[in-house]
Amino acid sequence: QVQLVESGGGLVQPGGSLRLSCVASGSISLFNVMAWYRQVPGKERELVAGVTRGGTTTYVDSVKGRFTISRDNAKNTMYLQMNSLKSEDTAVYYCKAFMGREYWGQGTQVTVSS
Repeated sequence: QVQLVESGGGLVQPGGSLRLSCVASGSISLFNVMAWYRQVPGKERELVAGVTRGGTTTYVDSVKGRFTISRDNAKNTMYLQMNSLKSEDTAVYYCKAFMGREYWGQGTQVTVSS
């Protein structure tokens, strides 16, 4: 059973930065796709960024140029570097991995506020 654990969330001022990490219990090189999602109360969970096993990345328009997704197979970890944070980035961020089925982490809260 694969487990994903996110960390790195917290409270940050607008314009600040955070780096989220998602550590997997097994080798992430086996995952076809890994991604970051976020969700705010009352709204559907939305895709923020994704990265394939081959390194192809995709981003939602609202974070392009500010967020960077990456994966380190040696550390079994996926990252989301978030710069120039805005209040609308406030959400619970989840990591997801796909290998035959979906695996989700428990989420980490990101709050952007002055």
